[in-house]
Amino acid sequence: MSYWRTFYHLIWSTKNREALITPDIEPRLFAYCVRKANELETMVHAINGWHDHIHMIVSVPPKVAIADLLHLVKGASSHEFKLQWQRGYGVLTLGEKQLPIAVAYVENQKTHHVATSTVAALEYVLDIDNAPHYKGVSSHFSLYASPPLREVSVMYDVTPESYF
Repeated sequence: MSYWRTFYHLIWSTKNREALITPDIEPRLFAYCVRKANELETMVHAINGWHDHIHMIVSVPPKVAIADLLHLVKGASSHEFKLQWQRGYGVLTLGEKQLPIAVAYVENQKTHHVATSTVAALEYVLDIDNAPHYKGVSSHFSLYASPPLREVSVMYDVTPESYF
């Protein structure tokens, strides 16, 4: 038996960002996505979204590829609910200390969207694979070369005030 602690913030959107996630299907859609994720032994910490996208905070076992998880959840829900999803998705890794903050962000999606207090980097989804490119590292070798050490901005505020 293996020990693992992995946390991811997943985001995917409807095709062309159409407002297809209506209040009448949303609870069934979210429950269905959780059931599908559970089929791959994935723990869903939070799920929520807006009219045109879904956020999930998950713990995924190392034997499951994120791409396979999203392929199952998006494909099955597309078939079940007659929704078209955009081809791409967003995935961000989280530290354990960021988990409660990420869960709160997802649970408050509707409030964030109404108040326009969303975090742009946490709402970002592309139709193509857009891995980070590092200055000074050729994109041709970016899969093999380690990125240079640099300070990056924190998307999740981890100050005690951010919990409320």
